[in-house]
Amino acid sequence: MAAQIIKEKPKNIVIVAGEASGDAHAAKLVTELKKIDDTLIFRGMGGQHLRDAGVDILIDMAKLSVMGFSEVLMKYFYIKSELNNLKENISKQPPDLLILVDYQEFNQRLAAYAKSIGIQVLFYIGPSVWAWRPKRVYKMAKIVDHMAVILPFEKALYEKADVAVTFTGHPLTDEVIANKTKQQAREQCQIKNRTTIGLFPGSRSSEIKRILPVLLESAEQIKIEKPDIQFILPVASTISLDELTSFQAEIDKLSITLTKDNFYDVVQACDVILTASGTATLEIGLLEVPMVIAYKVTALTYFIMKNLAITKFIGLVNIVPQKSIVKEFIQHEATSSNISKETLHLLNDKKYYESMQHELSLIRQQLGDGNGSKNVAELAWKMLNKQS
Repeated sequence: MAAQIIKEKPKNIVIVAGEASGDAHAAKLVTELKKIDDTLIFRGMGGQHLRDAGVDILIDMAKLSVMGFSEVLMKYFYIKSELNNLKENISKQPPDLLILVDYQEFNQRLAAYAKSIGIQVLFYIGPSVWAWRPKRVYKMAKIVDHMAVILPFEKALYEKADVAVTFTGHPLTDEVIANKTKQQAREQCQIKNRTTIGLFPGSRSSEIKRILPVLLESAEQIKIEKPDIQFILPVASTISLDELTSFQAEIDKLSITLTKDNFYDVVQACDVILTASGTATLEIGLLEVPMVIAYKVTALTYFIMKNLAITKFIGLVNIVPQKSIVKEFIQHEATSSNISKETLHLLNDKKYYESMQHELSLIRQQLGDGNGSKNVAELAWKMLNKQS
């Protein structure tokens, strides 16, 4: 009788992302892992990008996406409930690897639990220990098996704390590629070929509520000075059009184009972008479009941040080069007067505009040699096969 061939059980991975940028990065990682082994089984928490990549979504991240300390407190019990649901899931069906993508506080708690029950943990895009609470780097040593970091200076910080760490390069260097002229991008977005200002209020409901009003006020002031200007506002996958209903009068008054088109097409269609802080600043920077950064949170969140922060900047586009390239208007300084004045400066001063473009063009080379998602996938594969 012929010997029976026993097939190895497919390995399964739980992957967790809680924000739009993390969802996109996680989906790229899943795609690269499937190229290595198409039998891998994925489940976890995320949004449409992970769903499209073939992940069984147990929890839709849209319900958990909040910004700031006080906003988290308001949703604390719901977030804790979903965290407990994930803990129960990985306890009953232990994955071969747990991959946590950004979404820091939530994922650190899940990491600690996973480690306590013997599950391997890969943390991709670690906490910003260089920005605040630097002692967190020592906490990560206890709750993860490996860190995959995307900023070059982060590697030394983790190595100093004896954390297994790999600088995988920033995934955006591969994803964000200029492939259209302004005219082509405007045609794609179905807007006129004329001076265009992008209004990018963020991907969270709380950002829409706090940042969009001042961006709309700024747009109104810019329109007075430059009546022929047009505005475009990309609506993130995590935001429903219903959340913009209360702003519809201002949107109509300024003839703002709302779009769900490809984000990078929208960026390339713009001459200047008014944006919330976040991953978007780096994406815009890599496409070399001058911008203005605005950031507003609740008074409590701002108080805590101000007392914990150890970095001079909040925008990645300034953090990576460790100098001020783009003006940041934070909290009480995030006024329509300040934002519109800086925008008009960019539009009216060609030398200033081109200087910012040049500085932005230098950022790409500081973020690694590319293949960020592929590098993380290879690291994850090694962990799955006990090679890391």
